[in-house]
Amino acid sequence: MGLTHFDENGKALMVDVTDKKETVREATAEGRIFVNKEVFQAIREGTAAKGDVLGVAATAGIMGAKRTSELIPMCHILPITNCRVNFEMEPKECAVLCTCTVKVTGKTGVEMEALTGVSVALLTIYDMCKAMDKAMEIGEICLVKKTGGKSGDVYNETRGSGTKKEISIL
Repeated sequence: MGLTHFDENGKALMVDVTDKKETVREATAEGRIFVNKEVFQAIREGTAAKGDVLGVAATAGIMGAKRTSELIPMCHILPITNCRVNFEMEPKECAVLCTCTVKVTGKTGVEMEALTGVSVALLTIYDMCKAMDKAMEIGEICLVKKTGGKSGDVYNETRGSGTKKEISIL
């Protein structure tokens, strides 16, 4: 498949989705923030000086997903029908796993919205905890799955493992 965001002269453009069929589309992305033990404990116990880190980060992730078209120039404005941001504490890695799932009934997918939601949520954790740890690392951000649309269902077999991503189309 060729690049779709360029015209015949190589200039950037927004893809025309006028003639595409509306379908239910969903995308899930994930990423991690690696923190020190003090930050991990403060997040888990809810004792960070700036308050409920994961609650604020979840709200920020949803807001980020809703505003993706304002950040990524060629993204369409989408009427998101659902967005969920979840966190899983990973004590062994001293990390927080963030997952963002976005749903829409529309003519184009919500992969960028899910990826933006994860990114903004993780950046919010960094912002709220930077006084305790300026060496936090955000990474392993990837698309986990997408459903709906012309290309069908796509699943990332490595789910953010840090290795080369193999995407399988079913």
